[in-house]
Amino acid sequence: MKAVSKTIIACAIAATSMFGAAAHADNFNPFTVEYDGRSFTADKITGNYNEIATFNTDGTFNVSLVWNAGQFVTNGGTTPVNRTGLNNDYGLYALYTASGTFAVEDGKNVFRFDEGSGRLGMYLDANLDSTFTMPTNGANAVTVGLADDDLLLAEGDPLSGFGVLDPTLPTCGPSGINCGSFGASSSFALAGFGTQFFTSPNPFYDLSFQSGQLNNFDPVGTQEINGSLDVVFSNVAEVPEPASVGLLGLGMLGLYAARRRNKKAA
Repeated sequence: MKAVSKTIIACAIAATSMFGAAAHADNFNPFTVEYDGRSFTADKITGNYNEIATFNTDGTFNVSLVWNAGQFVTNGGTTPVNRTGLNNDYGLYALYTASGTFAVEDGKNVFRFDEGSGRLGMYLDANLDSTFTMPTNGANAVTVGLADDDLLLAEGDPLSGFGVLDPTLPTCGPSGINCGSFGASSSFALAGFGTQFFTSPNPFYDLSFQSGQLNNFDPVGTQEINGSLDVVFSNVAEVPEPASVGLLGLGMLGLYAARRRNKKAA
């Protein structure tokens, strides 16, 4: 599958997640988790991220991110799963690095991630004691402390990503807590303890989609960015056509593509 197709699908998922379009339950693939005597099924993981992003004068950027899972969700991403033990008996986090390009288009800051430009790693924090030190530059990884007991669950590489920052959005407001959204896709391969934690399906999904919200920032120099970020899984061979992902997301993408075509034709 071409990277641009993955970008379109990831953006549509982000758009439906952030702007309230109703997504069909069959877009959320179920998975089973087994750990610490618990077994449950979910179809999405919600959480929050903290990121260092460095915006270079040549129009490129580097990002280094840590994501902390908040809860497992089921029923098409609508219902929290109870008694999972997450954040009571163990933690779940991911580290992500990537790079790409950014530009102002139609008055908005647009970000595109480059395929294969970084790394994704997901970990189990068995004792809920891991600490995270953010780097001084987005080109460097987050430093994890007290990680000797942490268990690697999965690894992957960024495949594509697209984000838009627009402080004029009515959702942004004076607090600046919802000023844009992004979607990204990464390869996803269970590793280490992963096959004992994610037990179904077997083999597990080989693609992860990350969609989230951007708080306001100025894309100049090095910035610290935070917001919400949710994760769902799929298989590369089973990724739905964009038409099945969400009408609102596709509508937004269609308008964006039309503007791009008009610019090229001008």
